[in-house]
Amino acid sequence: MSINVLAICGSLRAKSTNRGLVRYAQAHAPEGMKIHIADLMEVPFYNSDLAEKPAAVKQLLQQMGEADALILACPEYNYSLAPALKNALDWASREPDNHLLSGKPVAIMGAGGGMGTSRSQYHLRQVCVFLNLHPLNQPEVFSNAFAGSFDTDGNLIDEKIQGLVRKQLDALLSWQQQLSR
Repeated sequence: MSINVLAICGSLRAKSTNRGLVRYAQAHAPEGMKIHIADLMEVPFYNSDLAEKPAAVKQLLQQMGEADALILACPEYNYSLAPALKNALDWASREPDNHLLSGKPVAIMGAGGGMGTSRSQYHLRQVCVFLNLHPLNQPEVFSNAFAGSFDTDGNLIDEKIQGLVRKQLDALLSWQQQLSR
């Protein structure tokens, strides 16, 4: 049996280090896990006045509905999570009974300056409480995006962080299996 994981990156840049984290995760998913990466480029800001959901939103919500677990790559903007990531969660949370998110296991990772997105990840954990998402506690993946851990295309090249990502994926697989019992 394989679990379906949706990775959502809060950065929209093609060469983003956070996107590099999810690309690495996708390429190194453990046996029994398939990772798909959401595309947020065309997802507009949530607006309840929209009479019909745009196609990009419908696609994202369908992917969330099919996912057994989530990976959230969380950039840090002004000590908080990126608007694109929060917006994706806002769209999903408006579905009846929060059925796309409630009870799902989540792995959180991030690359940024200084403390490597620790502040934004802790803020994201507060959002997870309200959405009834179940984030992993450990291992945490905080990477300094400016300390040589990534190449110029945003690809993860640091062996220590690569190891943390693989450990986190193994933990996510176990966490999902535990929560689905």
